[in-house]
Amino acid sequence: MNFLDNSVLTLITFLPLIGSIVVLLLPKNNEGLIKRFSVLWSLIPLALSVWLAADYFMNYVATGVGGMAYEIRVSWIPSLGVNYHVGADGLSVPLIFLTALLTTLGIYYSTRVIRTRVREFFALFLFLATGMFGVFIALDLVLFYVFWEIGLVPMYFMIGIWGQEKDRPQYAAIKFFLYTLAGSVFMLLAIIGVYLSTGTFDIIDAAAKGVWANMPLYATLSFWAFFVAFAIKVPAWPFHTWLPDAHTAAPTAGSVILAGVLLKLGAYGFLRILMPMFTDSFRQFGWVVALIGVIGIVYGAFVSLAQKDLKRLIAYSSVSHMGYVLLGIGAAAWALNFDPDQGGLFDTAAMALNGATLQMFFHGLITGALFFLVGVIYERAHTRDLAKFGGLSGLTPYFYATMMFAGFASLGLPGLAGFWAEFFTFRGAFGVVPILAVVGVIGIVITAAYILYRIIQNVFLGPYDAKRWTHWTTIEGEHADGPTDMARFEKITLWPLVFFMILFGVLPSLVLVYFNQFAVETLRALF
Repeated sequence: MNFLDNSVLTLITFLPLIGSIVVLLLPKNNEGLIKRFSVLWSLIPLALSVWLAADYFMNYVATGVGGMAYEIRVSWIPSLGVNYHVGADGLSVPLIFLTALLTTLGIYYSTRVIRTRVREFFALFLFLATGMFGVFIALDLVLFYVFWEIGLVPMYFMIGIWGQEKDRPQYAAIKFFLYTLAGSVFMLLAIIGVYLSTGTFDIIDAAAKGVWANMPLYATLSFWAFFVAFAIKVPAWPFHTWLPDAHTAAPTAGSVILAGVLLKLGAYGFLRILMPMFTDSFRQFGWVVALIGVIGIVYGAFVSLAQKDLKRLIAYSSVSHMGYVLLGIGAAAWALNFDPDQGGLFDTAAMALNGATLQMFFHGLITGALFFLVGVIYERAHTRDLAKFGGLSGLTPYFYATMMFAGFASLGLPGLAGFWAEFFTFRGAFGVVPILAVVGVIGIVITAAYILYRIIQNVFLGPYDAKRWTHWTTIEGEHADGPTDMARFEKITLWPLVFFMILFGVLPSLVLVYFNQFAVETLRALF
């Protein structure tokens, strides 16, 4: 192995931390330097994540080798048996790229819209990136927990300090902190339980030994402790109530990272920890996980339809769309109760798991774009009230076209990325939990309703009434006679996401090959 093979994951994870420290050392008054450095520094992990994806494909996917790669295991706290054990596979490699992409775009967008306490904002943003990357590479439970907690503090401050006052940012930040901290307490207890049962904090070793193998009650309690921690992060119904407030109050880039990456950490925990380590419990309660997912799909869609605030609408849509992830994971887990050779059940379970992982990835791209678009219009109108808009299609054609792409991808239009995630999820779920899948389809219909009616119709179609809303400004804050279209930096931010929506909509196999390899390897080990 060469130097990059041995160190790429460590570099991706800790370079943002180094960048954060450098930002804090830069002159506070030189905001231009702080912003330029933050953007350029974020490009390094992005470039490394692209190299990682290409290298893993050539050496592990295309060759059929698969499995965990780029592993490093170094003793960290010998007295406790805690190691710096990291690695990446077909599940984590695409999510690392997604994290790097949204981090760079979020930082770049923020260089034009963050005008107060600039140094602190960009230092926190880079520090947050370290926590997110770390979760996706950690193979030691204590290390996983440390990185999990790192992501809590920067987001708390980003919401509380840079949120809009009318959205009660301090309340939203405290609510986010308390919910996530409560989940962390459950996770910590479960981690201690894993160590008491297996004598190791290593995720791979603990899965091989079996957690509470001869004590089903303790195994069940540990399973549900982890489940609550991850479900809060997803967020799954009924643990979702912190999300709309946090999204509404957060600055635009904070909402993008929150929806695009932080929600995925919970779903990642289901797949990295719960499924391999608590297989028997997951097999027993798979239908419950799928049911919770379906409730989230339908509930989130109906509540989105009722929203009058554009940002709050998209926040609730995340509750609905992350329900697809739980439906796919739950269906795959429930399939473990049956003969995999009966009626092609193995392939059906793999499709459900592929749908869940694709939804994790595509939701990050699509909903990230939607929150950026909310920021575009809010910077000009200083309102998100859907009743204030109308007729913008002819006045802001670039904004309209970009919103159409993101909206149609969100509702699952064939030819765009969102379609394939829903297709695989429901194809797999229909073969395992058909009743739940039928109910879940309601969410697709309601999603189309709120995208087409609430967003497209209310914001872009119909006549534009200048008397209804006259307080438009330019992106620089100057008064404008009417709505202004997307600025160049906004196009640079959003069009890469649109490009990937189209690319993966036409060629989903570009990312599916990673997730499918993970799904097949996981199910072969568990059936």
